[in-house]
Amino acid sequence: MSRLSTVLTVALACTGGLCPLATAQVGNPLSSTYVDVPAGTLASVLANDADRSPMAVSGFAMRITPVTRGEFRRFVATHPQWQPGQVPRTFADAAYLQSWSDPLMSSSPQVEHQPTVQVSWFAAQAYCDSEGARLPTWTEWEYVAAADATRTDARSDPAWLAQILAWYARPATAALPAVGGPANVYGVRNMHGLIWEWVDDFNALMVNADSRSGDDPDKLKFCGAGAINLKDKQNYAVLMRIALLSSLQAADSTTSLGFRCVRPSTKDNP
Repeated sequence: MSRLSTVLTVALACTGGLCPLATAQVGNPLSSTYVDVPAGTLASVLANDADRSPMAVSGFAMRITPVTRGEFRRFVATHPQWQPGQVPRTFADAAYLQSWSDPLMSSSPQVEHQPTVQVSWFAAQAYCDSEGARLPTWTEWEYVAAADATRTDARSDPAWLAQILAWYARPATAALPAVGGPANVYGVRNMHGLIWEWVDDFNALMVNADSRSGDDPDKLKFCGAGAINLKDKQNYAVLMRIALLSSLQAADSTTSLGFRCVRPSTKDNP
């Protein structure tokens, strides 16, 4: 979806009045904090065998943690057009905030500091816009997600990959913990092991128009076989995220899908 489409979407959702800024976050000191991520290069897992040159990634600032339930609750309180029952189905499906007993009432600190889930791409974009930010692109997300506590790219470490994959084996029925946990080398937390996350260009992650077919009709026999063309096939955790995001529509929401925002680096905007 283009940036123009995003602007139009937010404008439509805010028809009838201005969209005020979300109120300040209190409680968890990590929430709503952005950290500068320096420019660098990324050998993306999306690169195919014919395109192995690392791509340049410009510097940006990223939220340290995903947006929490408490933060999103305050957002819908000041942006009533994003409250359940007020959002057109074009912008959010029936599962939107479905598990929230009352999105306008605060709850225990533990729940307030859980990552917010069950939000659509449209709602996530509108929230980020309220902070003067946007959803990260896939490249930006993958660039930060490649780091561990000491390295900007730990993806060649089998032990690190195994640790990330262990999360996917956990039952999805357990209550989500609060955001936080160890920071990677950039100071960003919860890139793995907590929730899935929306990215701005989620619907452009397929290798080609129909990743099952491409140049080989036999690929139609296999679900997700377009991933055969992808680089770094051992990074199953990232490939699983691509598969999930590629299957979604912008109005979809799930119990394990949340988001975080990015904005221009403070070094570029003193």
